Amino acid sequence: MLHEPVEGGRILVPHVIKGEPIIDAAVEHTLRATGDVVMTPAIDLDSLIWSRREPGPAFDTPIAEIVDFLVEVGKALDFDRNPHLQEAAVRNLRCNTLGARILENCYRDIAGFFARDAVEAEAEGSLGSLDTVDGWNTRVVRGQRVDIRAFPPRVVHILAGNAPIVPPITIVRGAISKGVHLLKMPSNDMFTATALLRTMADVGPNHPVTRSFSAAYWRGGDAAIEGNIFRSQYYDKLAVWGGDAAVRHAMKYAAPGFEIISFDPKVSISLIGNEAFADAGTVRDVAARGAADVVAFNQDACSCARFQFVEGSDDEVDAYCAALVAEMARDSHYGTGEGGPVPPAPVLEELDMLGLLEPIYRVFGQPDGRGMVIRSGEPVAFNPGGKLVNVVQVASLADALQHVTVATQSVGVFPPARIADLRDRLAGAGVQRIVGLGNINSGKFGGTPHDGGWPVHRMMHWVMTEHPEG
Repeated sequence: MLHEPVEGGRILVPHVIKGEPIIDAAVEHTLRATGDVVMTPAIDLDSLIWSRREPGPAFDTPIAEIVDFLVEVGKALDFDRNPHLQEAAVRNLRCNTLGARILENCYRDIAGFFARDAVEAEAEGSLGSLDTVDGWNTRVVRGQRVDIRAFPPRVVHILAGNAPIVPPITIVRGAISKGVHLLKMPSNDMFTATALLRTMADVGPNHPVTRSFSAAYWRGGDAAIEGNIFRSQYYDKLAVWGGDAAVRHAMKYAAPGFEIISFDPKVSISLIGNEAFADAGTVRDVAARGAADVVAFNQDACSCARFQFVEGSDDEVDAYCAALVAEMARDSHYGTGEGGPVPPAPVLEELDMLGLLEPIYRVFGQPDGRGMVIRSGEPVAFNPGGKLVNVVQVASLADALQHVTVATQSVGVFPPARIADLRDRLAGAGVQRIVGLGNINSGKFGGTPHDGGWPVHRMMHWVMTEHPEG
C-alpha cells in the first residue's frame, strides 16, 4: 500500500535501519530545490553503527548464498508488482528532476542489476573469483606461505541522486563485500535506496544481507551526525558519489584508519571523425548516436557527453549540429525529447552573446527543452548542461586530446575503428572508459572497472597471516 503525504502535503520519507523499515514523521526538512516539506524519522546515532566487538551479520555467510539471495531480490523488483518501487517513482517526482517516464524506466531496469550473471561478474571482476571473500586463502609468496583474506568492510556511502542507478549498484557491491553499510540518502533521491532495502526485508526479513544495510536521510553537513559517526572506531571507509562540493566535504573526514573512496564528478565527451560525412544518411545516423550520448538522464549524469569534437569542414560540422538538435528532440529510454530541461539563465545569457559572434560561434536550437548546440573552434569556458552540447570543430581528432583530463570519464568514438589508434593516448590523459559513439549509457553493470578502479576490491579490508618459514 502506498503511503500518502501527511498533513499539509508533506511527504513521509522512510528510513531502514539494519533491515527494519521505520516510517515516522518526527523531523521536518525543506527541500532546497523545490521548497517541499518532507518528514523523516529521528536519527538515533547508536542505531547507525554496528559494534566492532562482534562480526557483521553477513561476515561469514557463504558468497553463493548471498548471490542466491540477491537473485531472489531481483525477482521481487518487478516494477509492476513491487509497491515500494511504485511508491518511490511517485514520491521522487517531488525531489528529482528526471520526470515520471524516465524515473519509471529507471525503476523497471533496476532488477537487472541483481541478475545472477551481473552479480557474479561484479564479484569476479573485482576479486578474481567468487570464493575470495569466503575466508582465508593460502598462497606461497617468494617461498613463504601466507593466508590472505578479503575481510568484510564497514562503509558509509554518501549517495548521489542524479540517477536512480546509484543505490542498486551500491547495494549489490556492498552485499558482495559481506560488510555492513550505511547509506546516506541525497535530497534529490530520498526514496530509491529504502525501496530496495524494504524489498530485501520482504524477501528475507532476517537474512544476514538484509541486516547488513541501513539507509537514512539527514541534511548533508550536519556535524552533530557526521562528526560522531564518520570515525574509524565505527567505519573503515567513506564512499562518496557526487559533485565537487560533496566530494570536498567528505574529504575533510579523512583520517588514519578512515579512508575516502571517491567517485568524483566527471565530464564525458564524444570524438567524431570525418567518416561521419560520407553521405546524408550517415550524418543522421551519427547525429542520433551523438544525441543518445547527450540526453540520457537529461544530461545530468557524469556519463553524458557535454562536449563533442567533430572532424570536418565548416559546412559539414554545421550540418551535423543541425542534425544533432533534431535528434536531441526525440524521446529516449532515459531522456526527454520535447519539454526537457533548458540551460540555466546565466548560460542562456552567455549563448546570446556568443550567438552575436558568428561565424566564430553559432547557436543551434532554442531554449524550449528540445535541445541546443553551441558550435565553436575551442571548448567554451562554461560547463554545458540542460540538454546543451558544445560541438567543437577540429582539423584532426588528435587535436582534441589536449582537452582531455583526469576529469574526463567516458569517450564515445565514431567510427569505432578509430578507437584502437586513440585509446592509449586517451588513457594516458586520464580517461576511464572508451566506447563506440551512442553507447556511453548502454553499458551493462557487472565485471568492469568504475572510475578507473574496482570498487569492491577497494572496499575490502585485506588482511594477511604470515606463516614461519621451515
